[in-house]
Amino acid sequence: MFDASDTPAGAGAPAAPPAPVPAADLPALRRRTSAVLIASQILGGLGVPIGIALAPVLATEVGGSEELSGLGPTASVAGTALLSLPLAALMTARGRRPGLVLAYLIGALGAGLVVLSTLVESFPLLLLGMAAFGAGSSANLQARFAAADLAEPQRRGRAISTVIWATTIGSVLGPNIAAPVGRFFRGGPVSEQAGPFVFAAGIFLVSAVVVWALLRPDPLLTARALAPQDEASGARRSLRAGFAAVRASPMARLALTTVAVSHTAMVSIMVMTPVELGHHGAGLQLIGLVISGHILGMYAFSPVMGWLSDRFGRLAVIGLAVALLACATLLAGTAGGGQGQTAAGLFTLGLGWSAGLVGGSALLTDSVPQAARAAVQGLSDLTMNTAAGVGGAVAGVVVARAGYGWLNAIGACLLLPMAALALRRALAPSARPRD
Repeated sequence: MFDASDTPAGAGAPAAPPAPVPAADLPALRRRTSAVLIASQILGGLGVPIGIALAPVLATEVGGSEELSGLGPTASVAGTALLSLPLAALMTARGRRPGLVLAYLIGALGAGLVVLSTLVESFPLLLLGMAAFGAGSSANLQARFAAADLAEPQRRGRAISTVIWATTIGSVLGPNIAAPVGRFFRGGPVSEQAGPFVFAAGIFLVSAVVVWALLRPDPLLTARALAPQDEASGARRSLRAGFAAVRASPMARLALTTVAVSHTAMVSIMVMTPVELGHHGAGLQLIGLVISGHILGMYAFSPVMGWLSDRFGRLAVIGLAVALLACATLLAGTAGGGQGQTAAGLFTLGLGWSAGLVGGSALLTDSVPQAARAAVQGLSDLTMNTAAGVGGAVAGVVVARAGYGWLNAIGACLLLPMAALALRRALAPSARPRD
């Protein structure tokens, strides 16, 4: 099939719209688009957790000090945040497919630089590689919005949540694959800890090929062609355009706050939980089980959150996110190192994150015009990752100076503006999101 997004155009010129899709063909196109995105999420999910698991180890190995261990994952989060807007601008101009492909290619390049940094023992090169590696996370995040492009308004929550759910498979398998892959490199020039990044680079390249070959016609360009002319015309790419669209919509402001707060609270508490459990004598196996339960809560139940979002409304699910996250901070913050209660708190924290991300992402897509959606979605990912990066860095200071309980108390306080905005919108039923 001819895909107009392949039409030659200048780097800044918008891609020509694809041929109109007959209404009878839309259900099949939606299913195919969802299947391709799910496949890319599973593949990307295999690669991204390798960086999460091994970045601190390599930072210590290459940097020569445990004090530098936190800079590896921090560089990855920073890269994810910084690349969100340029990728969103590319998607606005050329469609989802070029943006997702470029993100996976940058992620593969980053993995290669990480491996090279271990060979030449360059810590700055390692940080650069981890920042580029973060593009893989950016691609996985942007894929949830690609799933919403063609979804019917009443099914957007389920479309987003299905793609998020697919990440579960890769997130569970990825860390378990890292060890045997690393052993394959034992005794060679590439270290056992760096070897899995070679695997991650290959996975990202396969993801790029899958998206480039199969994500046709482009979902964003097709959705734009199907939208009313006044909604789709004049696609806007800049950060200023994203801010303007959010500023004009109270629901969009709530959605952006929800996604940012949910992600920041989750990351800040999650990254310090292994330290807290370790201080109370927990071994690596138990810590791994607690984190696995947390990841299960994050991804496995996202289809439930999507169904609730479509059935009872975005505001109801955002309210559920507030309740779950507040319960999680209470459980974890008062556990005193108790392993069962901490595990329950982390599982609930994952559920709250899932509700906030699904409900907030669906509401954000609902609440802004088609022409501004990609820019606003890029702004959303920039905001959530920047906030979470700061939160993760501050979390260590809070725990060192005041303790894990106070960290959870601060996390609960972060929920107040999100709860206040949600309550305000719930009491103003006339302020309805767009379709």
